[in-house]
Amino acid sequence: MIDRYFATDMPFWRFALNTLAVSGLCLIPLLLVYVGSTPGFGPMLLDGGTALRLFLRQVVTNGLLVVFTVNYTGFFLYAALKAERGRDDASALVLLIDPPLRVVLFILLHGLIYFLSADWFRSFGGDHWLALRVVGPTLARSALFANLSGVYFYATLGSAAPVYTVAITQLLANGAGQRTWFSPLLHALPRRFAAVLLAVALFAACALLLTAVATGIVYLQAL
Repeated sequence: MIDRYFATDMPFWRFALNTLAVSGLCLIPLLLVYVGSTPGFGPMLLDGGTALRLFLRQVVTNGLLVVFTVNYTGFFLYAALKAERGRDDASALVLLIDPPLRVVLFILLHGLIYFLSADWFRSFGGDHWLALRVVGPTLARSALFANLSGVYFYATLGSAAPVYTVAITQLLANGAGQRTWFSPLLHALPRRFAAVLLAVALFAACALLLTAVATGIVYLQAL
């Protein structure tokens, strides 16, 4: 099914539109969960006015832009590797390259957008250095779903779930993991369910990597 919507031989606009659709489908429910679980946030937005305007601007210029860019890169990586190397090699390479690539892009895009926002919207008092300094502390709490950046982060991971699940299923079908310590567990479970569990483990690794890198940035800033 993934190959039907993301392939290197389709027009750019169609690939981009499919990516935008997936990004929106993953982002909107998480935004609703975050707004609903944050005390006082929902009523404040329902009042309209400046709060709602700033929220929508943040979601569009930061959230949707980051999620779309990260997803487009990941989907294109999968499509390009599959076209060049075939399904088996593409599956292994995607699982090796895509997770850290998503984390790196997520961090870099936040830094870029925060920096530009200081000019475009006079955010952070128009101070570019301050804009960059808040990237680390902000992203260090993202894995905890403690801010909007956490919403965007899990939206990127949720968007990658079909790719990871298909890639892991393909590897399991070809006997990958038969000699690993967790192979008895994999063989005791339905292949699709085992693939979902491994994808969730991969998401957890991404969250740990993001937190580690962001915490490292905060530490370096304090020196």
